[in-house]
Amino acid sequence: MSRVDAWLLTLCASRAFNMLVFQTYAATLPVLRGAWGMSATEAGSISTGFQLGYAVSLLCFSSLADRVGARRVFLWSGWLSAAAALAFALLARSYLTGLVLYTLVAISQGGTYTTAIMLFADRYPPSRRGAAVGWLLASSSLGYALSLLVSGAALRTGGYPLAFLLTACGPLVAVLLAWLALRTTSNVVHERAREVRFGTEVLRNGTAMRLMLGYTFHSWELLGMWAWTPAFVAAALAVAGVAGVQAVALGAYVSASFHVMGLIASSSMGRLSDRLGRRIVLLVVAATSAACSFVFGWLIGWPVGLIVAIGALYGFTALGDSPVLSTALTEAVSAPYLGSALALRSLLGFGAGAIAPLVFGAVLDATNPPGLTPTVWGWGFVTLGLGGLGATICAYGLPRAPTGGARGDVRR
Repeated sequence: MSRVDAWLLTLCASRAFNMLVFQTYAATLPVLRGAWGMSATEAGSISTGFQLGYAVSLLCFSSLADRVGARRVFLWSGWLSAAAALAFALLARSYLTGLVLYTLVAISQGGTYTTAIMLFADRYPPSRRGAAVGWLLASSSLGYALSLLVSGAALRTGGYPLAFLLTACGPLVAVLLAWLALRTTSNVVHERAREVRFGTEVLRNGTAMRLMLGYTFHSWELLGMWAWTPAFVAAALAVAGVAGVQAVALGAYVSASFHVMGLIASSSMGRLSDRLGRRIVLLVVAATSAACSFVFGWLIGWPVGLIVAIGALYGFTALGDSPVLSTALTEAVSAPYLGSALALRSLLGFGAGAIAPLVFGAVLDATNPPGLTPTVWGWGFVTLGLGGLGATICAYGLPRAPTGGARGDVRR
């Protein structure tokens, strides 16, 4: 089998198109705050609603996949995602409708992520799995970047309604590509041994639980950063003299470049962990990301070039541990319980990621005068850095050497 086969490329393309709706709200946030009359806390609550909906969706769809098969759940979720995205694009015109419909988009999406990891785990051996999952996560970053680019361009020509509509077409293309890739793929349901229970296989599995905790901290930092970075960059550009919608659009473009760095990180860090081991890659990447969080928000007023440079490193490291964490969990938990393990991990990770934007928004409100464009962003990003620090500690506590399987395996 070739290293990058047509099946992998088609599913990765599907993932990229599916992600077109994920950054639309973040890209249009500076405009939406005025158009919908939202405070920073209200603005953060929409991101929170999205992440909470996604967390619940991942929990339900992932658990279901253990029982009815990952392929089947993946396609069900794909069709729901296409319908929900179009509803959001056509009907979200206020804070309340935006909150409800964007949350519904998230609820529909959960079956297209962990089930894809399960499909990859069934298809690729451990020696290649890190690289394959890295490609999957890289395609997500590509989708995020395209979401920001399309939204930024649409804002300048047709406002946020056009941005919503164009990005909503992504999930429809995604499900068609997914059907094309999976039409000859078997729907596998792994049989569970009667003497093995979820508590034994997962909850008492020290390595699996540490990986889940690390993923929770990672998600707090990453999802909070994704929700607020476009608005921060737009504010930094405004301070530098760029005015109005142009600053918002340029902020979306610059933030898109950070997601491109995440694409590079995902495609390279998974492969690197196949060679060097999961632990060392997780440790270095998480520590660097935490340092970026503690620094990034204080750079407003500094040269824009420096902000872009630090932001690129931030984008690389904040996502770089994601494929490694996912791959390590597929190796720490047996296949019949992988969906349930991913479900629990998703609930914890995306639950934390749902709270992070809200906390960030509340800190932003508390550290800036009301009614004015925020100029103090450092403390908001510090709250994200605490998550990066927690992920670093979890990575440090993982086993120092593999005990079997591929060199990059993490065993309990």
